[in-house]
Amino acid sequence: MKLFGKLHIWIGWLVGVPLLFWTASGLFMVSQPIEKVRGEHLKAPPAAITPFDAVMPSLEGRAIVKTSLVQQADGPVWIINFQDGGKKRASAANGQILPPLTAIQASASARQAYAGDAALQGVTYFAADQNPVELRRGRPAWQAVFSDDTHIYIDAETGETLATRTGLWRVFDFMWGLHIMDLQEREDNNHPTLIIFAALALISVLFGLILLFRRRSSKSKGAASN
Repeated sequence: MKLFGKLHIWIGWLVGVPLLFWTASGLFMVSQPIEKVRGEHLKAPPAAITPFDAVMPSLEGRAIVKTSLVQQADGPVWIINFQDGGKKRASAANGQILPPLTAIQASASARQAYAGDAALQGVTYFAADQNPVELRRGRPAWQAVFSDDTHIYIDAETGETLATRTGLWRVFDFMWGLHIMDLQEREDNNHPTLIIFAALALISVLFGLILLFRRRSSKSKGAASN
């Protein structure tokens, strides 16, 4: 029991800070409505398409897995998902593949996707391999920043809305990274550091329970003998 007591204390000191972080971050995350974190109230519904004779897209000789007809700020377009993982958009009026979005087009797309009333402050382009931590999609994108601290990401090739990120979402994401002990990528919840500290925390709790029941058992025997 003395050995268990010493181990309980030393392991407790070792895992005390991670336990504090896990508890605080977990409490914060469960206290926030996930719809508010995701900014659902700031997402505009998809625009309707007026019936017309759409022209099928030119597929460039590449195998496709899906095409979708959507209404965007500059009119109806086809969103094409190729089998090799690539994506493009094509005009629904003539079927021609459209070039990547300009800053002006991205701004219009962001305004169309945004249901709030804050002003658009500007847009910034990010290459697929330079996505901000809050995006993590591996797609070329335009980041539209609104004055209420909302960031809307528009796919630079298809014009689709990739993500809506609010200030609350960024705090939530930081807490998630803290919770899984991965503040850099905030995606890996199966790494050795987390597993080791979780195992140590479990061992510390088990030792504490053993000591608790042992102490209660000793007190019961002492009371019986008296």
